[in-house]
Amino acid sequence: MTLETIFGALIIMLMRICDVTIGTFRTMLVVQAKKYHAAFVGFFEVLIWITAMSYIVRHLDNTINLIGYALGFAIGNILGVTLEQKVAIGFSQVSIVSLHHTDEIVSKLREKNFGVTKLPGEGKVGEISIILVIIKRKHLEEVLRLVESIDKRAFITVQHSRPYRGYIHGPRV
Repeated sequence: MTLETIFGALIIMLMRICDVTIGTFRTMLVVQAKKYHAAFVGFFEVLIWITAMSYIVRHLDNTINLIGYALGFAIGNILGVTLEQKVAIGFSQVSIVSLHHTDEIVSKLREKNFGVTKLPGEGKVGEISIILVIIKRKHLEEVLRLVESIDKRAFITVQHSRPYRGYIHGPRV
């Protein structure tokens, strides 16, 4: 195996890492209905992919190129998800049920300037309150840490949220 062959496989792997990372990020933009951003990012994703594929098609006789392609795909997925989590575009709805600390959680969330809605509910043990918080995704870890610092046994769900209308806010400083 020559140095040129190894270098070619590494180039393919790097291009694949780039296009899959960008593709994962583009998918997140599509889900968030950011069509123009997704189109812009998609242009570069496909440009890189076509370049990598044209090289691979010309060098199909080198198995190491296929391995580089597959490795790049795998690593690109990891990096794409990591990037998506770091950028955290969009909103999440956090639903919280705490049997004994509802008012304290609501108070602390409001103290941190999160918009909180407290709804009445009924569970197996009787009346409960359901706390709803719609936040920018970048604040999710902060909200989860705050709730868990008060009630480690609170039931928490997190859903993707795409607000349709109205005022959504995060911490107001």
